[in-house]
Amino acid sequence: MLEISRLSLSLGQQTLLRDLSLTLHPGQVHVIIGPNGTGKTSLMRTLFGELTPDSGDIRLGDQSASQMTQARWRQQFGYMPQNIQLELDLSVIEVVVLGRLDSLSMRLADEDILAAGRALQALGIAHLADRPLYSLSGGQRQMVLFAQVLLRDPRIMMLDEPVSALDLHHQMQLMEHLCQQTLEQQWITLVVLHDLNLAAQFADQLIVLAGGDLQAFGPPARVLDAALIERLYQVPVEISHDQHGIPFLRTLRKTS
Repeated sequence: MLEISRLSLSLGQQTLLRDLSLTLHPGQVHVIIGPNGTGKTSLMRTLFGELTPDSGDIRLGDQSASQMTQARWRQQFGYMPQNIQLELDLSVIEVVVLGRLDSLSMRLADEDILAAGRALQALGIAHLADRPLYSLSGGQRQMVLFAQVLLRDPRIMMLDEPVSALDLHHQMQLMEHLCQQTLEQQWITLVVLHDLNLAAQFADQLIVLAGGDLQAFGPPARVLDAALIERLYQVPVEISHDQHGIPFLRTLRKTS
C-alpha cells in the first residue's frame, strides 16, 4: 500500500500540490487526469524522489521515503517519464534488457535476455528486436521503453502519458497489458492520461487534479460527471454508460 499524507509542493510562487492525501492499493490501476499544468507530472516526480516536497510524507508499507536513501527508494519503482529523448546506438533488445541491469554488478544473465524477448513478444514488437533504437518511430520507441520498464520488477509502476505517440491499436495493447500485469504482479500502478475515455475504460481508480488540489478520487463511474468535466476543462460534455457501467464522454460543440 502506498500512502501519501498531506503532501505539498511548490516551485517559486506556484503551488503544484496542496495538502494531498491518497491511499493507493496493490493490484489496481490509478489513472491521474486533469487539465494541463495541474500537478500530474509533479506528483509522479515527487513520488519518485526527483522533487522534494515542502511538507508531507510518502510511505510504501512501513517504509517512509524520507528515511531511505534515494537510490534504495527508487529501486522499488518502474518509472517511464514523458518525452524521453534517446539517441542511443543500441538495438531494441539491448535497450529493453537495460531494465534488468544491476547497477552494482553490471552483469546480465541469459534469463535477462529471454525476459526482454518475452516482453517484446507480449507487446507485439518482437520483430523490432534487432533494429537500432534511433531508427524507430516515436510510437515504436514508446513501446520499447514500456517493455524496458516491465523488466524492472517494480512494486510501483508509474507511466507518464505512455500512449501519447501510439496509434489506437497499440494504445489498447499497452493498456491491456498494463492492467493484466498490474493484477498478476500486484503492482501499485499510476498512469497519467489525457484521453478521458481511455482513462475511464482502464482505471480502477481515477485521481482528478486541478490547481494543485485533489478534485475527486474513486472509480470512474462514480467520479466522472458532466459538471466536473465542464468545470475543469471548460468544455460541455455528455456522459453515457456502456453495458458494464463504464462512462463514455462526448464533447459538445458550442453553438453560435
